[in-house]
Amino acid sequence: MMLAAELRLRGVDVVVLEREHERSPLVRSLGLHPRSVEILDMRGLLERFLALGRRHPEGVGRFAGIASPRPVALDSDHAYILGIPQTVTDRLLEERAVELGAQVRRGAEVVGFEQDPASVTVDLADGTRLRSRWLVGCDGGRSLVRRLLGVAFPGEPARTEWLLGEVEVTTPAEEVAAISEEVRKTHRGFGIGPAADGLFRAVVPAASVAEDRTVPPTLDEFRTQLRAYAGTDFGAHSPRALSRFTDATRLADRYRDGRVLLAGDAAHVHPPLGGQGLNLGIQDAFNLGWKLATEVSGRAPDGLLDSYESERRPVAEQVLTLTRAQSVLIDPDPGPQAVRRLLTELMGVDGVALYLAEQVSGLGIHYDLGDGPALLGRRLRDLPLPGGRLYERLRDGRGLLLDRTGRLSVVGWGDRVGLVADADLPIGEPALLLRPDGHVAWIGDGREEPADALLRWFGPPA
Repeated sequence: MMLAAELRLRGVDVVVLEREHERSPLVRSLGLHPRSVEILDMRGLLERFLALGRRHPEGVGRFAGIASPRPVALDSDHAYILGIPQTVTDRLLEERAVELGAQVRRGAEVVGFEQDPASVTVDLADGTRLRSRWLVGCDGGRSLVRRLLGVAFPGEPARTEWLLGEVEVTTPAEEVAAISEEVRKTHRGFGIGPAADGLFRAVVPAASVAEDRTVPPTLDEFRTQLRAYAGTDFGAHSPRALSRFTDATRLADRYRDGRVLLAGDAAHVHPPLGGQGLNLGIQDAFNLGWKLATEVSGRAPDGLLDSYESERRPVAEQVLTLTRAQSVLIDPDPGPQAVRRLLTELMGVDGVALYLAEQVSGLGIHYDLGDGPALLGRRLRDLPLPGGRLYERLRDGRGLLLDRTGRLSVVGWGDRVGLVADADLPIGEPALLLRPDGHVAWIGDGREEPADALLRWFGPPA
């Protein structure tokens, strides 16, 4: 839905094909990290999310559940975890995509596709065939699109499985909290706490890895595992949703084959430790949307669409590294617990907690755009500008040239790049060129023009 909205923002015709007839009631993700919150701000969506979520500044800086001994000073106006159920995030993003003109077809199951040099033809289960210029598989860890492309998905298979459920309980809430706190002293893969609508959300290790993880656990299986770890099943009953997830960790060999691309869990899967999965997918879409739209417009410079994979795949590799490390740190065996104690001490060393927080939050992402100052390739935090804020100026989906010299121009690119010229801009450099995703594409020294950078990222002038 994020990708559909980004494409529609630039006038691209979009159809979203969704197999399910209704939105899933299952809540897998519970929060948005600071970089995803910034992205929502850049597109004018943040107020909708803030109205239905809750800010948790204390969540920033946690790694494998280890809190920093002192507050972590992230370089963002949104240095908090926004607690919001995935079901709400799904709904709000879909509403945004539809507002912008995307077609969402539910009950439309993709069963196959074929591509030629000019198009992709998609086959649906009801016999319908659709023809498009491009296809993006956002169809999850078991992606049919990825399998039909023949893209390898190497990594580690599932070794541990957890059961996730939203249920009603008969045990008083205070007692549930006390039991959960005690169990988590030795089993950090366990947790239970209040969810929406009077339900409780519980996560508990499964007895083994199921052969078919598409089959949800039964309530009896769920209650058995609760008793095994907590000594009680809390009187769990009337489940709204039950599901499984594992620590399988895999990364697609490539993100593109011809006119077909992969995004989100179709390109990478990992344990949910740190809550990065949904955020990683949103950020994939934010990177891909403007590039694919430029390609569709016929004005994309050579290599622009390929930069989606060259930029986002290393980010996914880093996320897999972080989640693998956290998987080890929650293991109750003596060796991993010794490493955990050591890292707990290191979190007090200057820079350690900040580095980890920047990696998990997405604020530390640095795209390799070549040699240059440290800011090149990084996202720029929100700044005050004449008449408003930086992120407000990015809401139209264009790039932006920030010029303190008063000498620069975007003539020829004005339909794709805005300009703010003011000697008092708080940017620390004579000039900066931002891409539509807010990353710095060029840093001017006051003597050169940005023409080469404009050509590289936005194509030839009109």
